[in-house]
Amino acid sequence: MLDRVFSPVSIGSLRLDHRIVMGSMHLNREDDPGALAAFYRERAAAGAGLIVTGGAAVNRAGAGGPNYLLINEPEAAALVSPMLDAVHAAGGRLALQLFHAGRYARETTYGLRPVAPSEVPFSRTLPRALTQAQIDDTLADFAAGAGTARALGFDAVEIMGSEGYLINQFASPLTNLRRDRWGGDPQRRQAFPRAVLQAVRSAVGEGYPVIYRTSGADFVAGSSTPEESADLALALARDGADAVNIGIGWHESRVPSVQGMVPHGRWMEIAGGIRAALAAAEVAVPVIGSNRINSVELAERALAAGHADLVSMARPFLADPAIVAKSRRGDSNLVNTCIACNEACIDRSLGAAPVSCLVNPRAGREAQFPLRPVPPPGASRVRVAVVGAGPAGMQAAATLAGSGLKVDLYEQEGSIGGQFRLAGQVPGKADFLQTIRYFSHELGRLGVSVLAGAAPDTEQLAGYLHVVLATGVLPRTVGLPGAGLLPVLDYRQAFADPARLGRRVVLIGAGGIAVDLSRLLADAAVPGGPREVTILRRGGRIGDGIGPSTRWAVLQEIRAAGVRTLANTTPLQITAAGLRVRDPDGAAKLLAADDVVLAAGQVSHNPHEAQLTARGIPVTVIGGALDATGLNAVRAFEQGLAAGTAVARLLNGKGTQAGPAVKSSRAPLP
Repeated sequence: MLDRVFSPVSIGSLRLDHRIVMGSMHLNREDDPGALAAFYRERAAAGAGLIVTGGAAVNRAGAGGPNYLLINEPEAAALVSPMLDAVHAAGGRLALQLFHAGRYARETTYGLRPVAPSEVPFSRTLPRALTQAQIDDTLADFAAGAGTARALGFDAVEIMGSEGYLINQFASPLTNLRRDRWGGDPQRRQAFPRAVLQAVRSAVGEGYPVIYRTSGADFVAGSSTPEESADLALALARDGADAVNIGIGWHESRVPSVQGMVPHGRWMEIAGGIRAALAAAEVAVPVIGSNRINSVELAERALAAGHADLVSMARPFLADPAIVAKSRRGDSNLVNTCIACNEACIDRSLGAAPVSCLVNPRAGREAQFPLRPVPPPGASRVRVAVVGAGPAGMQAAATLAGSGLKVDLYEQEGSIGGQFRLAGQVPGKADFLQTIRYFSHELGRLGVSVLAGAAPDTEQLAGYLHVVLATGVLPRTVGLPGAGLLPVLDYRQAFADPARLGRRVVLIGAGGIAVDLSRLLADAAVPGGPREVTILRRGGRIGDGIGPSTRWAVLQEIRAAGVRTLANTTPLQITAAGLRVRDPDGAAKLLAADDVVLAAGQVSHNPHEAQLTARGIPVTVIGGALDATGLNAVRAFEQGLAAGTAVARLLNGKGTQAGPAVKSSRAPLP
C-alpha cells in the first residue's frame, strides 16, 4: 500500500495530490529549449506533480558552468517558456530553482573570479570575498530572479541553500570567516540565508510558494554542526519558507551521500530530526527529504517513519519518467530503477556534457527518440534477431519491439543481464540486478521472445530480415611464465564462484571490474581469517574508468576493507608461492598468493558477423562486440537505443536516423 505517498499535501498555496517531488537536476541542456520541454513534458504527463528545474543562476558570477540558465538575462523568457507550456499542458507544476554557485563557480565560464563569503579556496580556486555592496547586489539578484519566475508563470521557486553552494557557504564556519553582520557566530552566519529568503518573499508576495533547500549535514570537518543546521532550518521556516527541503553533503565531502554503496534512505533520519525540531517548536512547515530513495515504496516507508512530509527524487526520474504512474497503478516491476551509478548524470553535470541516464539513454533525448504505442498482440510484424542480452542487447531488443518489430532475443547464458549479473553481486551494487528485473518484465510486456541458454548458428539467424549482434566481450588473456604453478582464473570465473578462491588473491588489473571484484572477495569470509586481496596495474591510476563522483568513494571503501592497491607495478612471473612483480622503483618482489585472477581488460567477442555478412544477411554490431576499447555500460545502452531505432526506421520504411556510431553491414545504419 502506498497510502501516504498518494495522499494530498500543500506547500503554501500549492496543493499537490501526492508527496513525490521531482528534485532539481542540472541537465547541461539549457541551450536547447525543445529538449528541455520534451524532457519535462514526459515526466509531468506521467505523474510528476511538482518538478523543480535545474539551478537557474541569479547572475553570471553564480553560474555553475557554461550551460546554466541565467534567469535575470533577457533571453531567459524564450528559454523557459517552452518547458513551462509543456509542463502545464501535461497537468504538472514547475518550480524554478534560484541558484548561486559561490566558490564552486568557474572563472573560465564568463571570465569572472568566483565569489564567496570569505577567501577560502576550493580546489585550485581562491574566491573573492564579497563586499557589502556586492552582497546587496546579490540579494537583489535573488529577488529579481524570483520576481521573474513568478511573472513567467512558474508555480513556485526553490532557493538553493545546500550542497556547499553560496548560501550554504555563508552558513558554514568553514567558509565564512567574516566578523561583520554576515558572520562571526552561528546567529550571524544565518543572516545571509535569511536575507535571501526575505528578498525573495518581498519580490513574490506572501501567497506565492517558496521552498528553501537547506543543508541537513555538510559532512565536512569544521563545518556547521547538526544543531546549527537544524536551527537554520527552523529560522527559515519561521521566516516564511513554505517548505524546507533537506540537502546532504558538499562536493568536497569524503562521506558518500549519493553513491550506490550508500544504503537506501540512509540520510532520511537527518530530515526526520529537522522535522521533529519544527514540530517541537510548533512550526507547521512541511519537510522534504531526499538522497538514496529510488522507489516509491521506499518513499512510503520514509513517510511512514515520520522522516518527512514529502520525498524528493531526482535521478529516479531520469531512469524512469513514469515512476509515479507505474507505481500508482501497481506496476512497480515495470519501473526502470535508478542504480546510483552517476555515470551519465552527476558525472556529466560536473562538466559540460548533456546529462542522460545509463539505464535510460532516452533521458534528455525524448524529442529525438519519441515513444510509440506498443503494437497489439497478434499484429503482423517484421521479425528481427538480437544476439546477446547484456546492456546493449537488452536495450536494442526493447527499442526494436517498442517500434513495432517482432524480436527474438538470444542469450547463451541462462538469463539476461550480461555483466550486470556480475556487478549485482558486489556489495553496494545490488541495484544493478533491478535493471535485469526491469528488462525481464519490460521485454515481456513488449512481446520479445527471450531465448535464454541459446547460442544460435548462422542457419538459425538466416531467416531474419536483420540481425543485431550484441555478443559482448571476453576477458583479455595475459601470458605469464609459470602459469601452471598456481590457479589462474579470469574475472568471470572468479565472479561465478568466489568461494573457490583461497585466502590470498592477487588481481592483475585495477580498472572498474577488478575494483568491484576485489570488494566482493574482501567481503567474503574464508577459513583462516579475512582474505588478503591485492590489485595491481602497470599504470598509475587505480580505478581508471570509474566516474569522478564515485571513484574516490569506491577506492576509499575497498581500502577500508583491507584491499591493497599497487599502481605502476608490472607482473613478471607466477611461482608456486605467488606472483613476482616489478615495483615502481624497478625492484622485483613476490606477492604471496593462493590464486591469481586476470582482470586486465576485455576483447570483443563477435563470432557471427563474418558468416552472416557472407550470406548477405543485414547485420548491425553494437556494444562490446563492436569495440571493447573503453567499453562502459553508458555506451552500451546508448548504442542499443540508437541501433534499435535506426533498424526499426529502416525496416518500417522510414529511412535512417543519425545517432551514435555503430558498425553496419549492408544496411545504411548510423
